[in-house]
Amino acid sequence: MNWLNEIDASWAWQPFEPDDDATWDSALAAHLFRRAGFGTDQASLTESLTRTPNETVDELISRNEEADSFRTVADSLAKTVLAGGDPMKLSAAWVYRLQFTPAQLLEKTTLFWHGHFATGAEKVQSASMMWRQNKLFREHALGDFRALTQSIAKDPAMLIYLDSASNRKAHPNENFARELMELFCLGEGNYSEDDVLELARCFTGWEIRNERFRKNRYQHDSGSKSVLGRDGNFDGEDAVQVVLDHERLPYFICRKLFHFFICDEPSPSDDLLKIPAATFRNNDLKIAPVIRQMLSSNLFFSHCARARKIKSPVESVIGLLRGLEVAADSNQIAEGLRSIGQGLFYPPNVKGWDGGRSWVNSSTLLGRANLFQRIIFDKKTRFGDETLDSYLKRFSATTFDGALDHFQRCLMAVPIGSSARELLRTQFPMRQKLSDSNLRRLLHSVASLPEFQLC
Repeated sequence: MNWLNEIDASWAWQPFEPDDDATWDSALAAHLFRRAGFGTDQASLTESLTRTPNETVDELISRNEEADSFRTVADSLAKTVLAGGDPMKLSAAWVYRLQFTPAQLLEKTTLFWHGHFATGAEKVQSASMMWRQNKLFREHALGDFRALTQSIAKDPAMLIYLDSASNRKAHPNENFARELMELFCLGEGNYSEDDVLELARCFTGWEIRNERFRKNRYQHDSGSKSVLGRDGNFDGEDAVQVVLDHERLPYFICRKLFHFFICDEPSPSDDLLKIPAATFRNNDLKIAPVIRQMLSSNLFFSHCARARKIKSPVESVIGLLRGLEVAADSNQIAEGLRSIGQGLFYPPNVKGWDGGRSWVNSSTLLGRANLFQRIIFDKKTRFGDETLDSYLKRFSATTFDGALDHFQRCLMAVPIGSSARELLRTQFPMRQKLSDSNLRRLLHSVASLPEFQLC
């Protein structure tokens, strides 16, 4: 049974207003920061309670580009990596952004588009092209979906990944045309095989020279095409516009955003998505208004959305780092993320990561625990630029109960169950202040709990 069908759509998308039954507290604020970003520390949670939920969402939305000072530092790290030309090391530069960006929603949505318009460095084999695509996602993350889609259609990394750089009028390549409709804009069942063939003809002559897009007019099929019920002498830009104008596009994109920001399953019906889909279309496919509506809604702050997602590897690791102000080795984290199923710049295929339940199994859970062990016990790992016991002194949280409550408040979507708490207590029987090493052991135990995997 799809319990989402029982939800009244008009109530679902109304802005959330706290009341006696649902107060705006640190738990709800932490929920917002986990979904709209990767979590946040105690001080930021406390500060957010001085604003209303809608004001907090508006603040997250308003940071729709990086501050110049942060971009300068982050880009300089990326350029150092780019000089070596190894795309495998590029993900460490992105990890730095994920850890320290002051524009969390911007970076979270950049990650969403990376999974949506999935492109893998394993095939592209160019760090510079992959990084330019990453900057493209960040530039349009909260902006104009039309501009984003037109840009990604000409993006060199995407053209190579989907073999569109070798699209010639004598032998049109169907890969990009198919994925543009099936995976990027419309979904299965909303186009025909004839549409794929005709759409592929529109992109003939698009190629890459010196890692830059260019049109080869001699290889472009200039004849009339018929795409999705419309006829004309379409070129690639026209063809993208035809797809963007399709009535199913707002529902397809809103469904993907729903699963990313609200809950993994079940899938929402068209009736439930009718309001955000209308918001998307009525705002000329601007992304921010839809995300604002979702993140400020009754549905988002209700029990229907809280702890209804499984953390991706990135959300799990970066959430711990941001929640406890951890500074750790970006290269170690980047390599670790790839080992547990979410290598940045290395999605498994053009569909991106499946997400949801696919994130966790006995192997990946063990991998997560091992990665957290390496991070937490690394001598270079700092918590707020100090040891963990010194960091927790700020919050009077150096006893077993105090530390566990702090970890729960900053890192967990659900309370630690009584049985799990008692089991942990047997491992840390001392009631007095714990040492730094024992606090790290406790943190590792918490990060290995099943409850920790929920977002």
